[in-house]
Amino acid sequence: MATVFIGLGSNLGDRECYIRRATEMLSEELEIMHVSSIYESEPVGTVQQPLFLNAVIKASTDFSAAKLLEFLQSVETRLGRIRDQVWGPRTIDIDILLYNGLILDQPDLIIPHPRLHQRAFVLVPLCEIDPSIRHPVLHKNVAQLLEENCQGQSVRLFGHLKHNSDESHG
Repeated sequence: MATVFIGLGSNLGDRECYIRRATEMLSEELEIMHVSSIYESEPVGTVQQPLFLNAVIKASTDFSAAKLLEFLQSVETRLGRIRDQVWGPRTIDIDILLYNGLILDQPDLIIPHPRLHQRAFVLVPLCEIDPSIRHPVLHKNVAQLLEENCQGQSVRLFGHLKHNSDESHG
């Protein structure tokens, strides 16, 4: 079983509903161990668009990295994701952030996520789950990366997702 960290983001329609529904759909195939709170953040890039909601899931899976990507993209499609604009608005965005310390650089899949270390909207929920998680390329924990790289990025607590495995975590 591989331990994976998956990022979720939504900035179209009922953003919170898309995050919740994606979490439910992911739990059909993955063993979800922990779900972060939901955070609201400014969009990245040059496209004018609504604020994002973001969360991170820690899960275990028997899927290979490639099979996991295929599954995540199928969930995005089922939730109405349309890929028509780089960094544009979307109903749901689901990314593999970390996969068991794997380092992978392929045309359709890069692990760890190539911009993970630069984005507070990913690092804040990762720190909530486990601030000691280490980036396998940069050899720093996510708390260090957040402090070093994300000054001035605004991420606000929006709400909480609950999952059965989270009941003991409050």
